[in-house]
Formats: sequence, C-alpha cells, structure tokens
Amino acid sequence: MEHYRTAACLFFIYVQYILFSGDFKDLGTSFDAPLNSSSRENSIQVKKKVTKVGEHTASRFAEKMPDEMSRPLVPGWSESGGSRQLEASLSDPNTPTIGILGTGDFSRSLARRLVASGYQVVVGSRSPARSVALFPEEVEVSSQMEAATQADVVFVAVFPEHHSTLVTLKSALAGKTLVDVSNSLGINRDGPSNAEHLSNLFPDSFVVKGFNTLSAWTLQMGPRHGIRQVPLCGNSSKAKDLVKHICHRMGFIPVDMGFLSSSLEVENLPHHLFPSWRIPVLCMLCLFIFFYLYNFIQEVIHPLVKTGKGAFYKMPIEVVNASLPSVALVMLALVYLPGLFAAFIQLQWGTKYKRFPDWLDRWLTARKQFGLCSFLCAVTHAVYSLSLPLRKSARYKLSNMAYQQVKAGVEDSWNDEEVWRMELYVSAGIMALGLLSLLAVTSLPSVANTLNWREFTFIQSSLGFCALVTATAHTLIFGWNRAFAAARYPFYLPPSFVLVLILPCFVLCGRLALLLPCVAARLWKIRRGWERSRQIRFALPGEDCRNGVEDVSNV
Repeated sequence: MEHYRTAACLFFIYVQYILFSGDFKDLGTSFDAPLNSSSRENSIQVKKKVTKVGEHTASRFAEKMPDEMSRPLVPGWSESGGSRQLEASLSDPNTPTIGILGTGDFSRSLARRLVASGYQVVVGSRSPARSVALFPEEVEVSSQMEAATQADVVFVAVFPEHHSTLVTLKSALAGKTLVDVSNSLGINRDGPSNAEHLSNLFPDSFVVKGFNTLSAWTLQMGPRHGIRQVPLCGNSSKAKDLVKHICHRMGFIPVDMGFLSSSLEVENLPHHLFPSWRIPVLCMLCLFIFFYLYNFIQEVIHPLVKTGKGAFYKMPIEVVNASLPSVALVMLALVYLPGLFAAFIQLQWGTKYKRFPDWLDRWLTARKQFGLCSFLCAVTHAVYSLSLPLRKSARYKLSNMAYQQVKAGVEDSWNDEEVWRMELYVSAGIMALGLLSLLAVTSLPSVANTLNWREFTFIQSSLGFCALVTATAHTLIFGWNRAFAAARYPFYLPPSFVLVLILPCFVLCGRLALLLPCVAARLWKIRRGWERSRQIRFALPGEDCRNGVEDVSNV
C-alpha cells in the first residue's frame, strides 16, 4: 500500500508544479537549460514551495484513500476483536443464519457458497479448534450445540450412519428447518430414505431433502460451471419455501418434488448412470456387432474360403466403415417408428385418452437418444470415409489398376454410369449428414428453449423425415444395380445395404399411409379430442334432450 501512496505523492507534486509554474515553456527550460546563480535560487524556492504544497495535498489524499487490502472478502463482514461474525449494523434482520453440521469437503464448499451469497454461516464441529483453518474467515466455527442454537436453518452434512449421534441436539433443533444433503452408498429401492430416517430422529423439526445432487466442486465453482437444478422435497411448505429462497440466492433453480416420501427417489438420482441412454446405446452396440460380423463374413471369410487369400486388413477400417452407416440408418428409422405405432394405435382405439403400453411409452421418451446415437454413427462413418484414400492398401490397389489399364492398352476408362452414381451417392450422404446435424443441434436444451412448439415440431418431425428419406436415398444409390449381381451374395447372403433398407422403407411407407386424406383427417379429429365411443348429436329443443344436445354414448 505504501507504493500507492508514494506514487500518489509524486503525481500531485508534478501537478502542483505545473500549476504554480504558470508557463509550460519555462517549466521545460528549468529542467533542460543550464541554470545561473539567480535562476538556480529561484528554482530552489519554487521547488520548496511545490514540495510543501505537494506534501500537504498528498497527505490529505492519503487520509481519504482507503486501504483496499484491509477490506473483507465479502461486503458486510469484518473482524473486531478476533470475532468472525457479521456486523450487526450491516446484517439484514430477515436473513436467516445458516448452520452446517459437519466439516467435510461438501461442508466447506457449501459454506463458501453461502458466504458468497451474503449469509451468516456458523459451522458445528466436534473439534472446532482443528477445523477452523479449513473454512473462510467469515465463517464462525463452533461446537455442534452452539451452531444448532444460533442457526435458523441447519444443513445436516454428515454421513447418514452418523445421524444418530446428533440426537443430543434434538432440543436445540426443535422447530427449525433441517436440510438433509446425504446420499446412500447405492440405489435404495426398499427404503426408508435417509431424510425419512432423519425425520424420525427429529420429529419436532422440519426436514427438507435437497442439495444431494450437487457436488462439492459445483458448489465451489457456482452454477455456471455445473448443474443448476436442485430437487427439493419435504412435508412442510413453509420450510421448503425457505430452502427455495436460499437456493435461488445461491444461483440455483429449485425443483419441488413433493412430500418427503419422494426423498427416496431424490436420493437415488445421483446413482443413476445415464438411465435414458441405456436402451439406445445397447441397441446401437447390438446393431453394430451384428452388422460387423455380417460384413466380416462377406468381406473377409468368403474370400478366404473361395480363393484361400485372406483379407484381414479390412477389419480395422473397411468392415467398420461398412457397418457404421447401416447402424446409423436403422437407428434413425427407430426414431420415427414408435410415432407410427402410436398413431395406428390411436386410430384403432378411436381415442387419445388411453395410455400407451409401457414399452411404447419408454420408446417414445427415448427417441432423442436414438437420434443422437444415429448422428454419432453417421459422423464417424463420414470420418472413416474420408480416411479411405489415405491407406496403403488403397494406394496399392490404385497402382495395380493403373498398371493393368496400361497393360491392357485402355486409354480412357471413363464410365458415365459409375461417375453419376458416385456423384449422387456422395451428394445425398452430405445432405443427410447436414440434416442430422441440424436435428442434433436443435435437440440441445439451450437451442430447443429458443424455439416455439411449432418450430421445434417442424424441425424434429418434418425435417427429420426428410433426413430419413435422404439417408435412404443415399443407401439406394450406393446399391444401384449391385443388389441384382450374383457376386454380391456370398454364401447366399444378401448385401448388408439390402437388409438395412427394410426398416427405413417400412417407416416411410407407414408415414405415407398416415398422409392419406381419410386417415389424416381421422387422426386429426382424435388428437383434437374426438372419441369414437362418445359422440354428440344435436337435436331440436322440443325433443328429449338437454339444451338441444343429446348424449348418444356407446352407440
């Protein structure tokens, strides 16, 4: 700080010298020109005068200049007599005092976040003297009984098996809000939850389950570098509202999960490993293994059996590259197949007010994951395809073809049919990949939230079917007339692109059937609330009816 004061003094001396010199030209002369005896005396007098004025001004500036390094980290906090409490003159009487029982990593990160949010925090520890150095200076570290007595809201940040050791605090915690942040060691399907057990130990307190889905890193870095939603549940609406306010002030978004009976579900959330991705990823892996083995038999095993020459060099790239587009196209078809099933089921039932089967319901909710898996396979296929000419085997094949062409005396090997096939094939593939990229980007929550329902439906449904059509055309052009060549059926097995086209063509035919005017009109009526088993027939007021409307249900 002394460096800042010295710099300020020199600056004001220089300014006052300029002001008192009156002439900037003379100022330059006094410093640069040689001085005689009279001018030297005048210069010394001016310097003395300027020095006195500068020192007086600098001293006044230093008195007013605050010591930045002595300010506390958080506004409103200060140390007086070694105390680490918030000054009473600056504290908000409506702000509750937050207590934390426990001194682990989560407790330290939670205390930092609460202090940064403007709360007075008191931490209860079994050994305060040893734990005081682990927390910020603005946090008061005391015994568990003192923390429970001072706090209005208490975060229970101890392991659930140690909850019973807090029974001695029952009288101090009576009538207060307890926030259970604990998690189980694994998925608990039978119950009771840790929060319910804590509620049984403290029947006079209001237990709220929450903050267990946040990590210590997320609390320390803030919501910008982690998840923002915090599930909460509890039986007391007042206690939940208080915890919601704390959650909002910390920068997170509370999500009310209902009563404390939902705490078992909240506690199991951190233990789930991509639950919505399990079936799509498993389906993608199974399809890849199937098509890889299928292509391996055709591309490697068949030449080995027929000619005795192995082609195992194709396994890392060629066989993989032949399997990836097959998986991508089938996965894309599986995105829109459950929608067709749902539409035909509604047409059969004649109503939309009937729940779909569980398998179809789970399939419909996993369509986003199926689509992203399809996009992953398509992008990987594009990268593999670009790397095909870089292989040594491709260069050897190209040299052999050129040598055979020269040896045969062929000057021009141009083939219009092959050229057009390749041009259309590559163009359709690029368009399909572009549409899949658009679908993948709009499925992100940050992008989907900027679209209204009509825009989102247009992209995911209309453009999605366009992507399916383009990808199917890409496969059809690749096959061209190869599907009719006998050499393409080793071991009497059809080419892989023939198998791949079955499901996409079925989906596209089903979509065309739903676009028929008679079918589309019926489906539109059902989705607008019309039911086949309950119809309304209008009658004249004099007939046996109510207000001119007669119910002819079950007709």
